[in-house]
Amino acid sequence: MNISTDKILSRSYLLLGEDGMRKMREAKVIIFGVGGVGSWCAESLVRSGIKNLTIVDSDCVCASNINRQLMATTHTIGEVKVMALKERLHTIMPGANIMAIADRFSEENAESFNLGSYDYIIDAIDSLKDKATLILLATRTNAKFFSSMGAALKTDPRRIRVTEFWKVVGCPLARALRQRYKRMKKFPNRKFQCVYSDELVKNKDVCNEEGANGTLMHVTASYGLMLAGLVVCDIYSAQ
Repeated sequence: MNISTDKILSRSYLLLGEDGMRKMREAKVIIFGVGGVGSWCAESLVRSGIKNLTIVDSDCVCASNINRQLMATTHTIGEVKVMALKERLHTIMPGANIMAIADRFSEENAESFNLGSYDYIIDAIDSLKDKATLILLATRTNAKFFSSMGAALKTDPRRIRVTEFWKVVGCPLARALRQRYKRMKKFPNRKFQCVYSDELVKNKDVCNEEGANGTLMHVTASYGLMLAGLVVCDIYSAQ
């Protein structure tokens, strides 16, 4: 069925207007990590009118992803995450320009992503080392940068907040990042907003995945939707 983009986005046009939707179409966004947080962020952005989206992740879908990751189903196990997500996003918005990069962002390959070419950079990376590198490099660009702190070991979506990185409280990942920067004597070049929660509960069971922590979709998806909302609100406020 051939449905026009204008019809699909008619409710977005009502709120954002023609100028806002033009800015949504023109904005270039990159998301690093499309797991329980990043996958929902990607879908929300595309459904809102973002046309130019790059998604980056090196992993493949596994069974334990199904409880919280958008593209993870019993039918996509074994597929490359960014490719499975790209396919889904194109069923929502066939004309969207989705670039899927099946790679892991790291200090060694950071230059290949050309961060300065994007208007918005979104960090949904789990790895402490890679996340620390992305924050340092992204804050040296002119792009708006938003970051997800830890979304595991949480159950209460009412405790999810947005604040500036150095003001995040009660989040072990944010604390570890700040300690790392102090040891390195290297710091982000500017302030940036983070999605976080100060809740921290304990696992009540064990699994065979080393280092795994409990996660729930209503929390990780809320993080992702909050990140997408920061992008949309920034575009809206710039009108």
